Amino acid sequence: MQGLNRDQMAARVARDIPEGAYVNLGIGLPTLVANHLPREREIFLHSENGLLGMGPAPAAGDEDYDLINAGKQPVTLLAGGAFFHHADSFAMMRGGHLDICVLGAFQVSARGDLANWHTGAPDAIPAVGGAMDLAIGAKRTFVMMEHLTKAGESKIVAECSYPLTGVACVSRIYTDLAVIDVTAAGLKVVETFHGLPFDELQRLSGLPLIA
Repeated sequence: MQGLNRDQMAARVARDIPEGAYVNLGIGLPTLVANHLPREREIFLHSENGLLGMGPAPAAGDEDYDLINAGKQPVTLLAGGAFFHHADSFAMMRGGHLDICVLGAFQVSARGDLANWHTGAPDAIPAVGGAMDLAIGAKRTFVMMEHLTKAGESKIVAECSYPLTGVACVSRIYTDLAVIDVTAAGLKVVETFHGLPFDELQRLSGLPLIA
């Protein structure tokens, strides 16, 4: 079974971000989305540490470590970009001013609950950070994650077993195997990749899906 690689996943998410959207890309996989946004589409990328108008990652050798995203990765700033106080950044997040946030996840439940900050592992350092503010503050929350854990278990579950970041907040899930919408009727498969049959996706997911 071959799924999308991480850059292909990021490109697939980028396709769904519309013109004029204000978007926050979470730490980890979601940061890759910035490198795949169509150049002809004006999209405003926000970072919780106080940036608006981020561009793609800088070319090798052009990094400025005074200009970083929330994950401490060097970024670029587009013309018209702005810097502001951390408190103002969180006011944007909590005040409903972001159209979309893209977050990673350990688990997403069938009703759109999100768990992305703690697994209970003894060596983990739990820190929810701004994820809880983004998950409930953005108008739409997208999750970008691999479909299965390293042990082969589905990250899409009937009920999350890890501590929740937000309740019923996820609207769309992007994995290396499929795009799935969280709807009132259940989990609806929008698209599968590399010819993966619906029945096989449902078997791997371990819970009912809607074709």
